Amino acid sequence: MENAMNLAWVPEGRKRRVSYFYEPAIGDGNRRESQQISTTYDLIRSYHLHHDLDIIRPTPTLAEDSDFIRFHSPEYISFLRSVTPEYAVTDTSSSSSSLKRFNLDVWNTPVFRGLFEYCRLYAGASISAANKLNRREADIAINWSGGMHRAKWDKACGFGYVNDVVLAILELLNVFKRVLYIDIGYYRGDAVQEAFNKTDRVMTISFHNSGDQRTGGIVDYGVGKGEYYSLNAPLKDGLDDASLVTLFVPVIHKAMEVYQPEAIVLLCGPDSLAGDELGNFNLTTKGHAACLQYVRSFHVPLMLLGGQGHTLGNVARSWCCQTAVAVGKELKDNRHITVGDECFAPDYQLHIEPHPMEDLNTDEYIGYIKKTLLAQLSQVIHAPSV
Repeated sequence: MENAMNLAWVPEGRKRRVSYFYEPAIGDGNRRESQQISTTYDLIRSYHLHHDLDIIRPTPTLAEDSDFIRFHSPEYISFLRSVTPEYAVTDTSSSSSSLKRFNLDVWNTPVFRGLFEYCRLYAGASISAANKLNRREADIAINWSGGMHRAKWDKACGFGYVNDVVLAILELLNVFKRVLYIDIGYYRGDAVQEAFNKTDRVMTISFHNSGDQRTGGIVDYGVGKGEYYSLNAPLKDGLDDASLVTLFVPVIHKAMEVYQPEAIVLLCGPDSLAGDELGNFNLTTKGHAACLQYVRSFHVPLMLLGGQGHTLGNVARSWCCQTAVAVGKELKDNRHITVGDECFAPDYQLHIEPHPMEDLNTDEYIGYIKKTLLAQLSQVIHAPSV
């Protein structure tokens, strides 16, 4: 796994400096988000990983409207700032409803009290994490509350209101010539690709469920100056650890070799894990950890973002395991979870097991995806200059 090539900026043998952005009150009006963040941190503490982290509490002042409109529509940001639950109740009947226009709804992107402060907290944490890497104050920066990779320029999408991924990458581009964005969530981060579809300064590689999305197919690889810098691996239901790693390692190795990124952003969406309420992949915490371990082996400044997950116990397990990989620790399989949260019932084990389901990604299909992506990467100009 260790393969630093000629990209290393962390001296061999030096312990990685890991910054961890954590606000226990984040998303108080959004119970699902606050539960995920607090339960993950409780699990991290139970394994004493917090001793290896520089823990930073983000504040709303880390992200202002001027940061948001670097990507988002000013009108959309103004609406997010002003919308209230009371307004949402009265603005649902008209076909021209602002809620419909900006894609806020009860299920995926609800309006709750403190919504805009929540956006400022999670996006501000990602922007601040990027600045930590920019200033060489951290080797790895973690913001599990971030990773809203589907939020669009002018509307909310997929539980995300503000696209902190795009904002963080824009911040990284102030210092680093080339940024590699890798996404292993179940749903494709289409808004991130759309943001950087025409540039060679950002390469996006997404391993996602093929589903019925109109974009994100194997031939959707960027346009103009960005041609072959947006790669997509559309994968079928039942994807397991072996299939993912078989594809992930050679593709990422080739991308590192030809693109020579100076910073990496990895979105570790736990909705691709087995048992997710909305996803239909069959990955385990070990599969996710193996992907992170490989990316970490290149010793390039690295940001880790959480993305989405819909099964609380698995979200916390996954982010805890990946935090351990980030700090260079190995957590044993058979160690009993001591955090008394019923979301870990009934076995209270750290690692999850795959479900008894068929992996529709045959060896032939994985081989086809790998061959195609490697061929696309062969078209990339070696380490394009700025």
